[in-house]
Amino acid sequence: MNDVEEKRLDAGLYRLLAWLSPGFPIGAFSYSHGLEAAVESGAVRDLISLQSWISAILAAGSGRIDADILRDAHRAAAKADIEALLLANQRGVACRAAWPDPLLDRWAAAIDDGRGAVCYAAGIGAATARAGISLDYALTGYFLAMAANLVSAGLRLGIIGQTDGQRILAALEPVIGAAVAGALQREPCSFGSATFAVELASMAHETQYSRLFRS
Repeated sequence: MNDVEEKRLDAGLYRLLAWLSPGFPIGAFSYSHGLEAAVESGAVRDLISLQSWISAILAAGSGRIDADILRDAHRAAAKADIEALLLANQRGVACRAAWPDPLLDRWAAAIDDGRGAVCYAAGIGAATARAGISLDYALTGYFLAMAANLVSAGLRLGIIGQTDGQRILAALEPVIGAAVAGALQREPCSFGSATFAVELASMAHETQYSRLFRS
């Protein structure tokens, strides 16, 4: 026998990495959360300003909103509460087809009956709960995937290089840690965001003459 015992593949971790990888077909690469307009205006122009932009999105912007949706969907799915899942969000699920689950199939059937739809964050929350992935792991993975996508946008816009991109991700570790902790502790009534610069940039992006991204 080998001295090192073969470790069994952690199916939950494998699925989490697959669902949050850049190759998962949700089109996340085509969104910049207003970053493209911010770069054009000069508000974001280097490592420091890009890191600040991403930090705000994660802590107080769409990252915060997605985290709350993911959390509520995860908790609902863990309890097999279909009604709570339907309340978590009303857009489409992106991660269900590859690994079917009876509860998620019932959820999809309820959606097909006209009772609403479920967004990506809610889909990740529900699917990770059903795969036995802890909520804190799911939130950490989701935040890191969002941050990495925004860093990638910065790379494609030419304001940083690959090394600076990794520096930003390293510097965001405590930001993501705090964001996860906040999501785990917040009450549902605290749902919302407050990133006015990001929202204004996103609106400006709609009429930007030449652009690479959808937002």
